[in-house]
Order: sequence, then C-alpha cells, then structure tokens
Amino acid sequence: MYNRMHIIAASLAIIPAFASAQEVQTVKIGFSSPLTGPQASAGKDNQGGLQMAVERLNTQGLVIGGKKIKFEIVAEDDQADPKSGVGVAQKLVDQGVKAIVGPYNSGVTIPASRVYNDAGIVTATVASNPKITQQGFATLYRVAASDSQLGGKMALYAAKELKIKTVSVIDDRTAYGQGLAEEFIKIAQANGIKVVSKDFTNDKATDFTAILTSIKGKKPQAVFIGGYAPQGGPIKRQMKQLGIDALLMGGDGICSPEMGRLGGDAIGESVYCTQGGTILEKAKDGKIFADDYQKKFGRPAEVYAVSFYDGMMVIAQAMKAANSVEPKVYGPALAKIKYKGVAGQYEFDDKHDLKQSPVTIFRFKDGVPVALTSY
Repeated sequence: MYNRMHIIAASLAIIPAFASAQEVQTVKIGFSSPLTGPQASAGKDNQGGLQMAVERLNTQGLVIGGKKIKFEIVAEDDQADPKSGVGVAQKLVDQGVKAIVGPYNSGVTIPASRVYNDAGIVTATVASNPKITQQGFATLYRVAASDSQLGGKMALYAAKELKIKTVSVIDDRTAYGQGLAEEFIKIAQANGIKVVSKDFTNDKATDFTAILTSIKGKKPQAVFIGGYAPQGGPIKRQMKQLGIDALLMGGDGICSPEMGRLGGDAIGESVYCTQGGTILEKAKDGKIFADDYQKKFGRPAEVYAVSFYDGMMVIAQAMKAANSVEPKVYGPALAKIKYKGVAGQYEFDDKHDLKQSPVTIFRFKDGVPVALTSY
C-alpha cells in the first residue's frame, strides 16, 4: 500500500499544467470524538457517519477553485476529556485541516472550540450545551439540537400529547441541568402547564427523599428533572417507594440504559426523555441512510451518525457555494446556507444554532429508552 500510494502521488505530480481543472487537491477534514473509553461506541458511530459523507462526496468529482477535490478524514480520539480535547484541537490545527466535524461532548467542545476559532477553522459540532454558541465564535456551528431545544420539545410534547397540566421541576444546578430546566419551564408555562414546585439538587446527590416528600404534597402529574441518569434513576425509584404516581421526564442526560440500571423496575413506561436527532426510518432519506450504514458497518446507526453525515455535507455545500475550501472564504456562505439534509433542514440563526432542529421523544420500556416520535 505504501509503494502504491507513492506511485499514485508521483503520477499526480507529472500532470501537465494545462490540465489544471483535473488537478486533485486533498482537503483534510478533522474529526474529534471519543474513540476509546466508555463513550467509544458513540464516537465510532459518529466517525461512521462522517466516513459515509466523505466517501459519497469523493465519488461526485467536485471541482472547487478549479481543482478536483478529494476529502480526507484526520480522526483523533479526544477521550471525552476536555484536556485531551484541547490537545486534539491543537494537533488537528497543526495538520492543516479545513474543517472540524465534532467534537461530540459539550465539556470537550467548550475549551476546544476556542483553539479552532483562534485558528480560523470552521467547526460543526453536535454538542448541546447552550454556552457553546453563546461564546460568539464566528467559525463555530451547532448541527444538532441544543439543550434549550431538548427541554422545550419535552414541554411541548407534555402539553400537547400527554395533556399534562401540572408539573414539579428539579434541576441539578449544572449548566446543562439548569439550562434544560429553565427552557422546559418557559415552554411549559406558555402552553398551559402549571409549575407547582421548583427544587434544586446537585449532580452528586443520590437521596431525594426530602424533595420528593415535598413534591408529593403538591400532587403533580409529572416531575421534570434537569440532570443526568445518576440522579434520574434514583429519583424515579424513590418516587415509586413514596407512592408518587407521576411521570418522570427529562432531556438527553437521562435518555440512556443507565436509568434502568440505577432505577430498577421503576424505570418503565412512565419515564420520558428527549434526544437530539430524528427517527431515521421516518425521515425522507433516513431509511436509505440507515440501511446503507447497517450494510457498511454491520451495526445500526445511533443518534448522531446522521448529524456527522449531514454536518460534512453542509460544509461541502458551503465550499461549493463559495468556490473555495478556505474557511475564511466559505465560512460566510455556511452562515447563510439553506440545505436539506437527511435529518432535516439546515439553516443557522445569528448564534449559529439551527433554526429548526429535529428532536426525538423516547419512552422507556424494560429499562431502556425506545423512540416514539420525532418532534
């Protein structure tokens, strides 16, 4: 393979100057996600989505700036760790990438995005913390739902589909949990749901008896948790022990099988959550994407594979519109783009969040979340 690649490189080097339209320019695309550790499955899922997009684009014979373009992925393992993520960012910048698809985690994206922005490199991330785009970085775009959208869509579903009239809210005071809860409350109240109590905990707590005893007296139809599964599982288990007959709802922080492991048989059909992304089989091109992904990788696409796919396609579309692969040239075209992807419509607001973002509502069954509908 080594010799063959060098032969190919040598043959390209002797293409005559008059054939400039056929010159091949390799455009490096950086990828940052956890490829080892507990979140490796998600990272490899993301990488598969990006790989499918790059392979498809490379069959199209794109000519940008008078040269035929070949995209090449430079993949790095950020380990879902902020310090590693910053190191990965500097490494990708040093390798001359023209765009970043990723990172996956908010904790990685917040510090790493400064490195990418300082280098002028366009970044398309799925990370959901609202603070990411509130930094005001010109080159940073979110290509999936924010925590604000996740909380808002859960509130809409609760009001319109579940016909909830009263709710108690608990948040863990993290940036994620607080933002999620605030958005849920805003949209819930706007749609006729009365918030009968607001309580606060922290992301290390496991005993919620005092809070839940207080909530029991308010008799809400549902409890919304702005936080993660380590709190959500015990909360639902303790709700059952205290005889609180109410739904438990939350965002993507509780949308995992960990809820079942921590909450036991309390985690059933009375638990709902939201996660960014769409149910592929119900999207126009989603079934084709899902089938192609399964065929190529021998496993089903998870939540964000399609967002990494679409993120790359959106970047390529902006490059074509600007007739340049340079971020400072195609970045402004990305800000104005209107692109119909597999997961939905890609148009960005002034903060570079999606104007419309697909969110899937899940309901737990036998301790694991099962997709109900895109909303």
